[in-house]
Amino acid sequence: MSSTPTLDAVRGRGALRAVVSRGIRGLSQRGDDGRWVGLDTDIARAVAAAAAGDGEAVEWVSSDPADRLTHLAAGDAELTVSNVSWTLGREASVPVLFAGVTCYDGEGFLVRADSGITTPEQLAGQRVAVQAGTTSAANLASWYGKRGLAVEPVAHATPAETLAAYADGACVAYVLDRVALAGERAALADPDAHRILDTAISREPMAAAVRDDDASWFRLCRWVLQLLVSAEHHVEEVGEREKALAQAAEAAGAHGPAIGLDQDWAARVLAAVGTYADVYERNLGPATGLNVPRGLNELFTRGGLQYAVPLH
Repeated sequence: MSSTPTLDAVRGRGALRAVVSRGIRGLSQRGDDGRWVGLDTDIARAVAAAAAGDGEAVEWVSSDPADRLTHLAAGDAELTVSNVSWTLGREASVPVLFAGVTCYDGEGFLVRADSGITTPEQLAGQRVAVQAGTTSAANLASWYGKRGLAVEPVAHATPAETLAAYADGACVAYVLDRVALAGERAALADPDAHRILDTAISREPMAAAVRDDDASWFRLCRWVLQLLVSAEHHVEEVGEREKALAQAAEAAGAHGPAIGLDQDWAARVLAAVGTYADVYERNLGPATGLNVPRGLNELFTRGGLQYAVPLH
């Protein structure tokens, strides 16, 4: 098998280091038992299963939004999965590459249900809470500026501080990716007293990122992501889940030696986290209490944007 400096480092340590948030329900949050859970953390487990041989072999690097990519660039981690949007500006200013979209989203607004606010325009002139280091402030300036309006974004370093600024009334709205807002809303004392507006004001392809100095590691992470979507599509086509997963694992596994892995890598990934559908439902589906519709995250066959690149 070929290898890469990053893969060698992960194997030598016996664990993948992954940058995650300070805690956003549904994406990356430490549970009461100390275990990190969420869509982003499951993506990290998928990479760990492929590279380190164990989906639980992850060292979590919890980070403020502003430092999600700088930790990665500095060599503190091998992967960032922290609800970070894929943008040209980020790839141009930090030595990182985005290996693939983990969740398609858009910037949204959390407001009090009894506020009477139903559209973003009604927030013009108001203070809104945002997380420092995110695209929120720029998105607000662009969206409102085109309409001759403006809001006053008030930035806070952590999700907890941002949510508190909204919860105590210092800001009339909390602006963040709508999937992340579902988790933040659930953390409030009375979630039913708050609602997420229907309007999204931007496109936010949340993605997994790696450093740009190891093309083989980038390729490995990209194909782990592709496997999750490809396996879901194959289950849809075959109909028999276990048969379909075995076929998907065998087809992808055959390419393992070419990307520094053994032929069982895909089977380990699917055993650790399942398909993309499993990851999404486990962390954002109805049983979680968040019930975030898949929407653009559906397979292309069901009107979504998730489309797996062919394995052969």
